[in-house]
Amino acid sequence: MGFILFHSFKRNKKSISETREAKNGDLFSIWNYDGNIAYKDIIEATEDFDIKYCIGTGAYGSVYRAQLPSGKIVALKKLHRREYENTYFSKSFHNEVKMLSEIRHRNIIKLHGFCLHNQCMFLIYEYMERGSLFYVLNNDDEAKEVDWSKRVNAIKGIANSLFYLHHECVPVIIHRDITTSNVLLNSKMEAFLSDFGTARIIDPNTSNQTLLVGTYGYIAPELAYTVVVTEKCDVYSFGVVTMETIMGKHPGDLISSLSKTYSKSIWLKDVLDPRIPQPSRKDARDVTLLVTIALACLNPSPQCRPSMQQVSQRFLSSNMPLPIPFNDITIQQLMNQYVQIM
Repeated sequence: MGFILFHSFKRNKKSISETREAKNGDLFSIWNYDGNIAYKDIIEATEDFDIKYCIGTGAYGSVYRAQLPSGKIVALKKLHRREYENTYFSKSFHNEVKMLSEIRHRNIIKLHGFCLHNQCMFLIYEYMERGSLFYVLNNDDEAKEVDWSKRVNAIKGIANSLFYLHHECVPVIIHRDITTSNVLLNSKMEAFLSDFGTARIIDPNTSNQTLLVGTYGYIAPELAYTVVVTEKCDVYSFGVVTMETIMGKHPGDLISSLSKTYSKSIWLKDVLDPRIPQPSRKDARDVTLLVTIALACLNPSPQCRPSMQQVSQRFLSSNMPLPIPFNDITIQQLMNQYVQIM
């Protein structure tokens, strides 16, 4: 398996050093395709994947924290053999390796390497000290530490990563599972997009039909009746994540009410996360802008949603003053600003 995977990827990895440190296996300068050296280091660092080193679970496998002999701290996503024998999990593993070994962006999680072993397989990432955005939002103590400016910056980081995937990668890459669980935060609360197991490259010469994948509550509504995946599917999920970050909880109830007339009576100030103080004047401008963008992204019609390029351009208007006092703004008023985004 290691031999096959090595020859499968080495054509695209001209820049990867072939030097290998025989003693500890420097995962930060080489890719250990056979996994023999890295596996020994990982076994020692995690005491054979003892549960006390486990920091979470994902769509497949478990995530561990490990300090390598060099002193570097990394995160490991471990795929058990029984999961590797499952076609779906195996495909996700190889897909994540392929995607993350070919893309580089400051707001996308960095893959340091991967290992194949006859007992298990694992991916080796940079370590994110604050965990997932989902964890932070669902922990009162953690959520109170993330003020409005930090939340705004986190959302902009996610937008930057999606702009890169949709508009700077050739061919285009669709993530297909944008959720708060797949957004990781470092010690500075900077956001990084992770979990590319279901990501897909868009081929303009094909129909791009696909099976329904993603996380319930974040999947674009058109995927319920069509099997064609587009960038606008990620845009919708981005809208959900943005509103969840602003509200401090999943916006399911709000989304279902947007098409109803009584949305006129929903005040913007009333949907904000109540665990932190109301935003200052500057933060109020940014929050209003982000909610306006999110509502446009949540449009049930994919053709009416903005592209991530348009979202990025819209961020440039964040210094514009609010036309009315923040406390007087309603969700319906922001929904009416769709045309200003398109």
